[in-house]
Amino acid sequence: MMSADNHTVFYPVTYILTGISGTEESHFWMAIPFCLMYVLTLFGNSLLLFIILTERSLHEPMYLIMSMLATVDLLLSTTTVPKMLAVFWFRAGEISFAACLTQMFFIHASFIAESAILLAMAFDRYIAICDPLRYTMILTKSVIGKMGLAVVTRSFCIIFPHIILMKQLKFCRTNLLPHTYCEHMVIARLACDDITVNVWYGFAVAILVIGLDAVLIALSYGLILRAVFRLPSKDARLKALRTCSSHLCVILMFHISSVFSYYAHRFGHIIPGYILILLANLYVLIPPMLNPIVYGVTTKEILKRVISIFYRCVSRSSLLS
Repeated sequence: MMSADNHTVFYPVTYILTGISGTEESHFWMAIPFCLMYVLTLFGNSLLLFIILTERSLHEPMYLIMSMLATVDLLLSTTTVPKMLAVFWFRAGEISFAACLTQMFFIHASFIAESAILLAMAFDRYIAICDPLRYTMILTKSVIGKMGLAVVTRSFCIIFPHIILMKQLKFCRTNLLPHTYCEHMVIARLACDDITVNVWYGFAVAILVIGLDAVLIALSYGLILRAVFRLPSKDARLKALRTCSSHLCVILMFHISSVFSYYAHRFGHIIPGYILILLANLYVLIPPMLNPIVYGVTTKEILKRVISIFYRCVSRSSLLS
């Protein structure tokens, strides 16, 4: 462990992630549900990706965008959870400054990417319901590929300045990070420099990027609902609403948790620190775990293929036995 007094400027070589302060005696037991959620996340999103990539009938815009979301969920959880479990179970909290910045980059880039993918989903549903005759002409595989490239490029361009700003800071405080992963503001608060630019850049990203995505998603679904309620048949209205239900559930989970996480960090003095960190852990676990479950339950084509896979597995195991 490296230490320094408050008047000595140093560049940290290693940070120590301390976990959830005040709950050290419960770390071992707290990690068990986190581990189970991570296993479910890996299984659910991997199965979703496998089904979409192997079933040619699912190589359609909605499912390809869904596969992007599953990939981002796997990246987000895998970037954070293994180190989190190492901290809880083995007290292996050491992480190099470079590795910490890398983890921070992928966490925040995944967050920005997920917001953009949810916007792409809303656009997909808007075209499917409001302009169905031109759906296949507008959302070709080439367009979906360009959307994926735009998601990656946008995430990189938005988050890379965070890394540059962080590398410019001088540190004169402890290298103990009171968290289970490298979160931007947690690291920035250890600097002895003025972090106003870091704070305002984060605020600008939250408002101009995530906020704008949320407004465009809300606008898309407003137009979708207007089109749905103009349909003459009740069955047609129910069918159209059913196709949007899974997307709406995922969008609400993401934006409610992200807004709460953002404001909790900004007004953290009101909420005890251990609750903030616990909620931050759940934030990177619960949406990635629930997304494939929501799609599996509410999307008939996905559910049908999941049942088929399990039926084949059960049949094979019964034959072997």
